Amino acid sequence: MRDLAYLKLMSREYPTIKAASSEIINLMAIQGLPKGTEYFFSDLHGEHEAFIHLLRSASGIIREKITETFSHIMPEKEEVELANLIYYPEKVLNQLECLETADDEWQRVTIYRLVQICKVVSSKYTRSKVRKKMPKEFAYIIDELLHVDYNDDNKRVYYSEIIRSIIDIEVGDKFIVALCELIKNLTIDSLHIIGDIYDRGPRADMIMKELLHFHDVDIQWGNHDISWMGAATGNLACICNVIRIAISYNSFDVLEDGYGINLRPLSMFAARVYKDDPCERFLPQTLDENIYDAVDPGLAAKMHKAITVIQFKVEGQIIKRHPEYEMNDRVLMEAIDFKRGIITIEGKEHSLVDTFLPTVDPDHPLELNAGEEELLRVLQLSFLHNGLLHKHVRFLYSHGSMYKCCNSNLLYHGCIPMKEDGGFEELMLDGKSYCGRALMDCLDQKVQNAYFMPEDSKEGADARDFMWYLWCGAKSPVYGKGKMTTFEHYFLDDPQTYKEPMNPYYRLSVKEEYCDKILEEFGLSKEGSHIINGHVPVKIKEGESPVKAGGKLFLIDGGLSKAYQAKTGIAGYTLIYNSNHLALAEHKPFNPEEESTPKVSVVEYVKNRVMVADTDKGVELAGRISDLKELVAAYREGILKENVE
Repeated sequence: MRDLAYLKLMSREYPTIKAASSEIINLMAIQGLPKGTEYFFSDLHGEHEAFIHLLRSASGIIREKITETFSHIMPEKEEVELANLIYYPEKVLNQLECLETADDEWQRVTIYRLVQICKVVSSKYTRSKVRKKMPKEFAYIIDELLHVDYNDDNKRVYYSEIIRSIIDIEVGDKFIVALCELIKNLTIDSLHIIGDIYDRGPRADMIMKELLHFHDVDIQWGNHDISWMGAATGNLACICNVIRIAISYNSFDVLEDGYGINLRPLSMFAARVYKDDPCERFLPQTLDENIYDAVDPGLAAKMHKAITVIQFKVEGQIIKRHPEYEMNDRVLMEAIDFKRGIITIEGKEHSLVDTFLPTVDPDHPLELNAGEEELLRVLQLSFLHNGLLHKHVRFLYSHGSMYKCCNSNLLYHGCIPMKEDGGFEELMLDGKSYCGRALMDCLDQKVQNAYFMPEDSKEGADARDFMWYLWCGAKSPVYGKGKMTTFEHYFLDDPQTYKEPMNPYYRLSVKEEYCDKILEEFGLSKEGSHIINGHVPVKIKEGESPVKAGGKLFLIDGGLSKAYQAKTGIAGYTLIYNSNHLALAEHKPFNPEEESTPKVSVVEYVKNRVMVADTDKGVELAGRISDLKELVAAYREGILKENVE
């Protein structure tokens, strides 16, 4: 018999044999249903419009359901219109109202069609689960409509009366919106974000807002997420880095309109210090126009250079504080011969293409001047006391981790660091050596400490510094490269110096034997399990495939970010895992004016349909059923008494 105190606690929720037995029956029935559909996205990089469209359209699956249900009676144009209504109901209804085309007959037909799609996407769930997802004000009506018996004349009349009443009392639009939201809610059962929500694209804050309201989501942190999380802890190098990247991609809106970070002190400092410097190497890439905060490109370039120079200084200071990072060769400000205008990197001299560095003291190149110190103090306060940013960062903590094992899939953003011989790379942390799964678990705790440890604790300060190492360190699983050549890109003209050597993981993981090694390290079976990660864009136009190692590795960063699409040839992937198969949705570059339904291809069929009982949730339910059976036994044996009113 299980611990009696635990059974007593359960008895509060199930006070009788009947109540406990009823729940056993319910849970066993759920185990016999097909598993829900999981969606995997990676490397969103602030592309809010594209991602939100993919989320609302379920990466084209909703359009597929419409075609399957109505293609024999509905022309393609109407299929597209119905799909757009489901994706953006308020927007479409407002447009139709302006055109005066949403009359009673249109509402009646539309409600009928939406109910049919609801039936299709809800078929794999219990009625109770579907009810929980329904908007409360219409739950009873929707439930009735979903279970109409069309063979019964009386029921058909009943159905018609419900629809007529909805329209007569002028709540047709609200009911249509409710049905559209339910369809989207039911189509994606759970959502996995394999890292890099932030940077490059215009509005990562909008993506976070969408994720905050999603019913079941988890996040595996990417290096760009870690950088923002580090900035929220007050890490000066991370703060400079996120500002630098935002300016470099002309993404002022995410900083100033999104998070309310005041960049005026930076613009004033930059305009004063670099007033006669054209800063040509620092002109931002204009992939997106700022809507709320347009900045003159010349001033933006000066701001870009100012924060970049400060970043190199504070990064050098972190490296000096932590010799255990083994990054002294990256303190490049100290490798400059300012009189000759050259820098020595890995024993080779290179000429600097820009030698105007008025805030750098050649004798003490890592020291901040008074103006830089004051500027950083102001910027740091903007990040430390930013309510919306911290709301989003806390969500990244509560729903995120370094990795996740889920339904025989291992999810992580970058890599599991490996050595050339195929062994796991070791990293010294607090005097101990870690590798493989133990390293990932230890780093997970480090990331937690950076945000939650007291400000005045040494452990917390070290963890906050380490957030920067995770962003760009050679043994960081979320970075996975030997070095980050940001300095070289700005100040050198030699493309050979731009190379960032990949961790051996990326060469080895395309072979099944090494995927098996990683899966076993994380306690997963070699048979039927997969690794799913992102970080490195798949270049379709060069013949690369996202499916590697005989189908054991899915690399799903295909370039949702516009910055990558010229190289990849597509706009990223969604991996979709339902009860029958795994499929890849290949995204087209997003254009709000055009139909952009992804191309969905099945890449692996499962041997037997996956039921809830076969999933991690099924294991959890089995444990719950076992506990309830013990509770019933305790009632029957008189160990506990039923609370019969």
